Amino acid sequence: MKKHKKLLLLMTLILAFSSVLAACGADKNDQSANSGTGNKPKEQVFRMNLASDPPTLDPGLSQDNTSNTVINAVFEGLVRKGADGTEEPGVAEKWDISEDGLKYVFTLRKDAKWSNGDPVTAKDFEFAWKRVLDPNFTPASPYAYQLYYIKNAEAYNKGEMKDANEVGVKATDDYTLEVTLENPTPYFLSLMSFQTYFPVHKSVEGNASWATKPDTLIGNGPFKVSQMTKGQKIELVKNDQYWDKASIKLEKVQMSIVNSSATELASYRNDELDYAGHPTGNIPTDQLNAVKKELGDELVIKGIASTYFYIFNTTEEPFDNVNIRKAFAMAIDRKAIVEKITQGGQLPAYGFVPPGIKGEKDEYRKEVPDNYFNENLEEAKKLLEQGMKEKGYTTLPEVTLIHNSDDNHKKIALAIADMWKNNLGVTVKVQNQEWGVFLKNRTDLNYQIARSGWGADYNDPMTYIDMWTSTGGNNDTGFKSEEYDKLVKEAYATSDNAKRMELMSQAEKILVQDNQVVMPIYYYSSVSLVKPWVKNLHLDYKGDIDFTRAYIE
Repeated sequence: MKKHKKLLLLMTLILAFSSVLAACGADKNDQSANSGTGNKPKEQVFRMNLASDPPTLDPGLSQDNTSNTVINAVFEGLVRKGADGTEEPGVAEKWDISEDGLKYVFTLRKDAKWSNGDPVTAKDFEFAWKRVLDPNFTPASPYAYQLYYIKNAEAYNKGEMKDANEVGVKATDDYTLEVTLENPTPYFLSLMSFQTYFPVHKSVEGNASWATKPDTLIGNGPFKVSQMTKGQKIELVKNDQYWDKASIKLEKVQMSIVNSSATELASYRNDELDYAGHPTGNIPTDQLNAVKKELGDELVIKGIASTYFYIFNTTEEPFDNVNIRKAFAMAIDRKAIVEKITQGGQLPAYGFVPPGIKGEKDEYRKEVPDNYFNENLEEAKKLLEQGMKEKGYTTLPEVTLIHNSDDNHKKIALAIADMWKNNLGVTVKVQNQEWGVFLKNRTDLNYQIARSGWGADYNDPMTYIDMWTSTGGNNDTGFKSEEYDKLVKEAYATSDNAKRMELMSQAEKILVQDNQVVMPIYYYSSVSLVKPWVKNLHLDYKGDIDFTRAYIE
C-alpha cells in the first residue's frame, strides 16, 4: 500500500513538473498559446478556404482568382514563377530567344508527365493554345486576346485566317516548341506561367465537362484533384507523376468552400484553417482591428498590384451617357471607404493601373500620376444634370449595382449607394449574386453597374490596358473605341519602352478620364492570416498565393 502511495506521489510530481516545462515552453508562436485548440495538422496538409466554387478549372476558360488558385496547383506552364517573381524552368528545361526577339524555342524536359502517366509533349502546348484561339471554341475563351502576341493568332481567332497551321506555334518534335511572335514582346516569357498558356491533355477533346470531375481532370502540376463537392470542398493530393515531386512537401491541400468571411475567420481562430483571407477569401473588415491585436504576429498586410473598381455598362441606360458616368465616379469619398470600411492599408484610386507595375525606369504610377479625375460634388451634380438633359430625362431611370456575394463587397456597395443618395439624390438598388451567375451577367452585359477587380497577369501596364480593346474577352462594358484599339496596337508593335509607356498612358486617359468606362475605387492590399507552422508560403506582387512548395513545420 505504501509502495502504491509513493508511486502515486512520484507520478503527481512528474506531471506537475511537466506542466511547468510546458508552460515555460509555450510562446506567442505556439498555436495552442494564441488561438483555438492547437489543432495543428498532424500530416503535411494545408487547409484554406475559397469564398465560392471555382467557375471553371479549364485553363483555357478561367478568368478569376478562385479558379486560378486551383489551376496553378494542378497545371504547370513552360515556365513557373519563383518566390522572387523571376521566371524559372517549368515544363521547359531551357529556352532560346532570337536576337530580334521574334522567335522562342522551348526545349521540354523528358520527365514531365501528366497525372495519368502520359508524357507532356510540345504537341500538348500547341493543341492547348490553338484550342483557345479556335473561333469555334464554345464558350469563347475570355483570354484569347492574351495569345495575340503570337504570329497570326489574332487573325485566326477572328476568323480572318482559316488555316490553324499558319499560327506561329509549332511542335517540331515531341520536346521542342517553336513560337514566332508578331512583334518583340519583352514580357512574353513571363506569360508562359499564365494559365491561358498552360497545356491541356488531348483527352479533353470532345468532352465539355472534363474539368468538372476528378477522374477526367488530368493535370501536369504539383497536385491533382482528388475530391470536388460543389458548395462544400475541393481536395488536392500530391501528384506522384510531377517531374519535381521531390520539392513538394505537402501531401494534401484541403479547400473548404464557405461564403462568409466571419465563418472563415472563426475557422481560422479554431485552427480548422491554416490560412484565411486574400486572394480567395476575406477577413471581415469590422473585425480587423481586433485581429490586429489578437493575431498580429499572424496577420499579413501588403500592397499588391491590383485595382478594385466598378464598371459601367456603356450600352445600357442611363450609363450610355458619359456625363452621367463621370458624375457617379466623382460623387463618392474614396478616403472614407479605405479608412472606415476596408481598413487594410488600401489606397484611393483615380487611375486604373495600380502601384507596383513597372514603367520605363521606375514604377508606371510614379511616372504617370493617376490624376485623371477628382472627387467634386458640385461638378458631379452639374454633370448629372447635363447628362440627364442630353438623355431627355426628367428623372433618372432605376439603377441597380450588382456585386458577387461577399460581406466586404456588400459593405462597400451599400456605403457607395448611400453616398450617391446623399450627394446626387439618386437611389441605387444593391444586389448580390452568386459568383458564377455574377460573372455570366457581366459577360452578357446584363447589368448597369457592377463590382470588379483586376490583378496583373504579368508585370507591365499592358495587362491593364489591352483588356479594354473592342474585342477584349474581359471587356464586359460594351466600350468600343477605334482610337483606343489603335494605341494598343502601336504599343504592341514598338520595342521602344518610353514610347510604349506614352501610348499606354494615352489609352488609360481615354479609358478613365475621357470616357469613365471604369470607376476606380482603391488599389488593393492583401490582408491574410497565416498560421506560424506554415512555411515557404508565398504571395506574389499581385497578391496570388503559391502554396505548391509550402510545408507544415
